[in-house]
Amino acid sequence: MILGGDLGGTKTLLALAERTDGKPRIIRKQRYASADYPDFDSLLGDFLSDAPTIENACFGLAGPTDGRRAKLTYLPWQLSANAIGRRFAIGNVHLANDFATAAHGLPLIGAEALIPLQTGIPLTEAPRLVIGAGTGLGVAGLIADGGRHRVIPGEGGHIGFSPQTAEQLALAQWLLRQRERVTTEDIVSGPGLTRIHRFLGGASLPPKAIADAAIHGAEPVAIATVDLWLACFGAFAGDLALHWLARGGVYLAGGVAGKLMPHVDLSPFLKAFNNKREHAHVAMDIPIQLITDEELGLKGALLTAAGR
Repeated sequence: MILGGDLGGTKTLLALAERTDGKPRIIRKQRYASADYPDFDSLLGDFLSDAPTIENACFGLAGPTDGRRAKLTYLPWQLSANAIGRRFAIGNVHLANDFATAAHGLPLIGAEALIPLQTGIPLTEAPRLVIGAGTGLGVAGLIADGGRHRVIPGEGGHIGFSPQTAEQLALAQWLLRQRERVTTEDIVSGPGLTRIHRFLGGASLPPKAIADAAIHGAEPVAIATVDLWLACFGAFAGDLALHWLARGGVYLAGGVAGKLMPHVDLSPFLKAFNNKREHAHVAMDIPIQLITDEELGLKGALLTAAGR
């Protein structure tokens, strides 16, 4: 038996699975509200109340890790692979960045969960990039390595925000008066929707309320908020795509992106993604796909556990 988990600031997904032809077959899974638990051990203890025998476990989490210890960026949870292994009698426990596990999960995503946003001219052996906007902003790369792809984890969401328009510069200056540094994650995330809405003169609403209002055309400020958010997201994704020369494809994931982007006009995103001056033709050759499967990270964690 193997165990996989996708641990985020908003939700945690856990699943038990068996190996079938080297791939995980899920037997049982559960979704939890992360904030309902003071620590991860309490949540995991609830899921493993029947004390199953587990050989390998992998947990993808929203925060940096060395594989053995980690602290989540937006929760007070601190994890120790050794301590988890001892308490729950798990043979091997591995901690990974949540977007590293998301990248590992790409082979398990079916065509029905992919929405093409830009066809581009894909190159099979070229780097790929996974970018996810949710509670935070996650990034991971994949490079070809002997017939398979090797995952390169990172904390790219914490790159400093680079405004590309006068409005974006005003947004950055507005945020800089509130904090000592403005990162892209401050803007391209669920909380970023709330910040942009306030910047544009709206109320301090939850991200879902802003997204719903924009989708239904119910509030002009919400529509403007989403347009600005998409433009910031597109510019950032396009910059990273140029950095990686990600002709293998850019895959957009994350709870906010997956729930919002299929229902709104994406021209602000695509215009900003491709607005790369003399390198615009390079950006336009890069394929972009939106992943709507919320279990991408969980599937990647299970696949990682299955291979250990």
